[in-house]
Amino acid sequence: MRSAAVAATAVSLALLVTACGGGEKGGEKGDKGGTGAPGASATSAPAAKVLSAAELDRLIVATADVEGHQVTKTDDGDVVPAGSVTADQAACTPIAHAMSMISPGSPAASAGRKVIEEPKKDASASPEDALLGGLGARVTLVTLGSYDGQGAQEAFASVKKAGAECAGGFQVVHLKERTKVAEVAPETVTAGEEAVAFTVTSEMAGRPFVSKLVVFRQGNTLASFSTNSLAPGGVKELPQAVIDAQAAKLS
Repeated sequence: MRSAAVAATAVSLALLVTACGGGEKGGEKGDKGGTGAPGASATSAPAAKVLSAAELDRLIVATADVEGHQVTKTDDGDVVPAGSVTADQAACTPIAHAMSMISPGSPAASAGRKVIEEPKKDASASPEDALLGGLGARVTLVTLGSYDGQGAQEAFASVKKAGAECAGGFQVVHLKERTKVAEVAPETVTAGEEAVAFTVTSEMAGRPFVSKLVVFRQGNTLASFSTNSLAPGGVKELPQAVIDAQAAKLS
């Protein structure tokens, strides 16, 4: 499952299975769409505080922040070095990185979590149906990155630009696994000081695999959300509850 899933999403969808095993308790204007040139914020925004990894760990979304979800810390194998994820078009690398729990650009510090949507309980469901329901739950990979200077603005602008230039698809190599991203389509989202969202359609065993990608900036921090599901048809909606909870903690 790990090999086939990585080939579908540029980040191991084995996370979708292992993540369902448990959770960690505790724990305004945005640009719409994913196209267009970088805005004035990329050069004119005032400098904000650069957060440390420990500070990001305290600010990243936790189970107590999102009703109906479980949040787990990332494992050592969940995140790979930025150089291990490449795209055949350099302009598309920021999207490939955001999909792979890698903060685009050159963050000074980062933190990550896996947010698992709790399946709706149905007492009448058979054990097989209950298992399928669990595997179909949405899993959102959340990454926070903090940047020096204008790094966050520049990283956000690179993601936004990638959404326009890579709309027709591109090839990703994640470690040794090659993935074809067939389409990157803009979505509408509002979060932080500026935000973009995309529906990303990849190919899995010759069939379309649909996921969602959201990136927003708050000060010198970039928040990325890559949402996947093994349910038929993939992910149909943005993980709005997760986005709102994270935006509230960073505001």
